[in-house]
Amino acid sequence: MVLVLVVVIIVHFLAPRSPTSYGLYLLLYNIGIRFPLVVNAYKVRSTGHPSLRVNYPPCTMADLEAVLADVSYLMAMEKSKCTPAARASKKIVLPDPSVRSVMHKYLEKKEEVNFDKIFNQVLGYLLFKDFCEHLPEDEQIPEIKFYDEIKRYEKLEPLDERRKLARGIYDNYIMKELLSHTHNYPKDAVAHVQKYLMKNEVPVNLFEPYIKVIFNHLREEPFKKFLESDKYTRFCQWKNLELNISLTMNDFSVHRIIGRGGFGEVYGCRKADTGKMYAMKCLDKKRIKMKQGETLALNERIMLSLVSTGVDCPFIVCMTYAFHTPDKLCFILDLMHGGDLHYHLAQHGVFNEHDMKFYAAEVILGLEHMHRRFIVYRDLKPANILLDEYGHVRISDLGLACDFSKKKPHASVGTHGYMAPEVLSKGTAYDSSADWFSFGCMLYKLLKGHSPFRQHKTKDKHEIDRMTLTMNVELPDSFSKSLKDLLEGLLQRDINERIGCRGRGSDELKEHLFFAGLDWQQVYLQKYTPPLIPPRGEVNAADAFDIGSFDEEDTKGIKLTDADQELYKNFSITISERWQNEVAETVFETVNAEADKADQKRKSRQKKFNEHNEEESDCILHGYIKKLGGPFASAWQTRYAKLYPNRLELHSDSGSVKTEVITLDQVLEVSPELVIVKNEQCIVLRMKDGKDGKLVLTNSDEIGLKEWALSLRSTHKSTHDLLKKLKKPGKMFIQEEADPLTSTTNTNGN
Repeated sequence: MVLVLVVVIIVHFLAPRSPTSYGLYLLLYNIGIRFPLVVNAYKVRSTGHPSLRVNYPPCTMADLEAVLADVSYLMAMEKSKCTPAARASKKIVLPDPSVRSVMHKYLEKKEEVNFDKIFNQVLGYLLFKDFCEHLPEDEQIPEIKFYDEIKRYEKLEPLDERRKLARGIYDNYIMKELLSHTHNYPKDAVAHVQKYLMKNEVPVNLFEPYIKVIFNHLREEPFKKFLESDKYTRFCQWKNLELNISLTMNDFSVHRIIGRGGFGEVYGCRKADTGKMYAMKCLDKKRIKMKQGETLALNERIMLSLVSTGVDCPFIVCMTYAFHTPDKLCFILDLMHGGDLHYHLAQHGVFNEHDMKFYAAEVILGLEHMHRRFIVYRDLKPANILLDEYGHVRISDLGLACDFSKKKPHASVGTHGYMAPEVLSKGTAYDSSADWFSFGCMLYKLLKGHSPFRQHKTKDKHEIDRMTLTMNVELPDSFSKSLKDLLEGLLQRDINERIGCRGRGSDELKEHLFFAGLDWQQVYLQKYTPPLIPPRGEVNAADAFDIGSFDEEDTKGIKLTDADQELYKNFSITISERWQNEVAETVFETVNAEADKADQKRKSRQKKFNEHNEEESDCILHGYIKKLGGPFASAWQTRYAKLYPNRLELHSDSGSVKTEVITLDQVLEVSPELVIVKNEQCIVLRMKDGKDGKLVLTNSDEIGLKEWALSLRSTHKSTHDLLKKLKKPGKMFIQEEADPLTSTTNTNGN
């Protein structure tokens, strides 16, 4: 009874504020046979009229829990669409600006401190643009606004709007430049634009010649100034945060189950620090071990990273993160609200040719994305084609996908009724050809409701495979001539005769008569109207209890060893482009505003040991680090460290603690590897003076700690090499600083 009232209260307060309330009403109404009290209570509140009284069977506690799960899930989805940042339950806190020192060194080693590398990252572009737009008036960089306008033009679809913007760009940037006689742009670029505008034509690449010129200008002085600015420091802060991401279950709010597979379940979830909704696919390590599926699980992580990196594909369910816990492997994937084509086939019935063509075109582009990365999917079927909230589709579940760039696969894997003859033939190597055969089988099912090789609903796998290998598919007369030709080409048993396998891949399908009239650029941009738009405010998935869960008794006797866990040591990953997009869409501006305020306070507090610019001195590295000190060397103490060619200085934020100066000639050894001390990875400096013994340093920033270790080792080596050459043992001369506090070599922090 209490749970019923909770549901009613949730819907009551949601109703006036969101269109989802109507969807929630439908949800509750459609399952009203099981939840009469909930439906009646909501109807009375929303319409003023009680529903017809019927003697329904009593609802169970499990039923009510399912409704609560659905309501919570739908509310989370609705709010994440409108204001995801407002849903964030954790705050992103950027590292101290001093991290610039170690990050600049790190990025230089990776050859990433250049215009193209930074500008082509979402956060790098936003910060560079912000830098350009806030320069003094006499230093303004109009090229960045010119570039923005060109990109806006390229995304415009209506021709009238594109013509209007093209004229505006020409007048405000090109004509203005011509009249000022500055000659910043080549004559052939001007002639290119004028030629098309004279004919009233506005192709997407109209201003392409200008992009190269703009980039050449931005690479020079503007980028050099950016590297000296606070905006580059902010980029280093964000990049450091990205490289130190280490996710756990605590970083997500997990909602209802939305699917189940062979090794685990899929849940709807919300990222705690940005509020963005994702799907979380959790694989059980014990179940993987029981079924000897370690290779499949690791392969899925590799395939997902391949399709998710680089140019984004809107027709594949991509991955943003992967991480693991002691008992789970977790993939954080695009959340698809609209159910799968198998579900809609059951709900909606078979599709006509026109509607099927829409799904076929988008799936072709998804397969094209994989095949260009030398990935064969191997499990194409309606159940693996998911719909987003607008009705566009994405290929999901890359568990059986395989890289064929170096070696072609020959395993017989997939779903019976969709597997190509070469996949069923033992020992026969194949490549992307297998996907085009499966594609033909999938299209047939969308039109007829069953696979072409699964006649009379037979479930005999051997019979289905036999028919796949031997039967010539007879296509109904109701199919159009072009459709028949397409399906006959896709279902060819001879690979050399199969469409898509004659040397030009997906282009062979795009040029087929069946797809005549389709603008493939419009398909890619998802501009065609989907035939089926999933109802808003519905889960579009089976009931949580119908999906079910695994019986834990199955894996009760399975023990995970250290060797098992070692298999997954490199499992975790963050896809940089996707994480940066997530941040840019949600909390980027908010976090930057808060960091700006914190920086102002920090600058005044640190003035006493930052009054001269380390970048202009011989300081090699500087930033916050922790040292083991205090009574009995038992506590971690935060210090602002500065490494010079002959010494290491450790400054305290507190004026009452003296600055420690450790001359490198008194350091016997810097640990060649990081050492575990008090459960932390540490750098250990062994001192010549037996009194203090050693200096232990650590940092929660893994990138920063490694950079400190490398710099300390190389500087220490240089110091001792120099001493050997001079053949003058003893302490090195140190230039005394004006600050009288910088005088002690004590390393115990007291």
